Amino acid sequence: MSVIVNLSAYKFAPLEGLPELKEQLKAIADAGNLRGTILLSPEGINLFVAGERAALQVLIDAIRTVPGLADLTPKESPSAEKPFNRMLVKIKKEIIAFGVPGIDPARRPAPKLTPRQLKQWLDEGRPVTLLDTRNDYEVRMGTFRGAVPAGIDHFRDFPTAVARLPEELKAQPIVMFCTGGIRCEKAGPFMVQAGFEQVHQLDGGILKYFEECGGAHYEGECFVFDRRVGVDPALRETESQLCFNCQMPLTAAEQAHPHYVPDISCPHCFVPPAD
Repeated sequence: MSVIVNLSAYKFAPLEGLPELKEQLKAIADAGNLRGTILLSPEGINLFVAGERAALQVLIDAIRTVPGLADLTPKESPSAEKPFNRMLVKIKKEIIAFGVPGIDPARRPAPKLTPRQLKQWLDEGRPVTLLDTRNDYEVRMGTFRGAVPAGIDHFRDFPTAVARLPEELKAQPIVMFCTGGIRCEKAGPFMVQAGFEQVHQLDGGILKYFEECGGAHYEGECFVFDRRVGVDPALRETESQLCFNCQMPLTAAEQAHPHYVPDISCPHCFVPPAD
């Protein structure tokens, strides 16, 4: 049986002719029996697509012919089956919803730090604040040791979370990170705009760090937005599941909890019976 390859990639670049590009990419994806989502907007492209490697290569080759997307660099991980039910290509206002005007990652990005550079910094014990820009339900599945969670339920809440950060952090080194890097592309310039002087974003996010550095300095797994739910530092699917009732991700230990009843409840949404 063929191994399914899961590709994720994004690129901030001014794009034009989006309706025509949408139809072209949808036709290529359908012809290759691919599944997943491609988001197109005037600010760039964001994709999560699964299928056989040859068909994925045809899609990526086509995307790289688009002006501004020639250096698109996907991250990949394997799975036994496609973790998506269908293939969608959509045109959106933003490829990652943030809602703050004036943030332009293509023209005014924040400095990036490669996974190996971050590992070296952490190996050396450099004084740095690791800022997890993901949602709380993602953070609790795993994060870098000692990282500061943003404390948000949705990425649109990030500006409010930044306002809560201690004033002294504005002059200190900060490395922010997320799943694949795309949220930090907007979070980084926003923090620079807010007066933070030494902001870096982890290039490629946690998934790229896993690919290049394994699990060094990381505890737990990484939540992913598909049927796999979580992957470990070797980029293998974990045993985590989503609660049918509240959609909270559940680790294997939480699935062993007495309040976890498949299709009914979990430790997070269990309601005790009335007396």
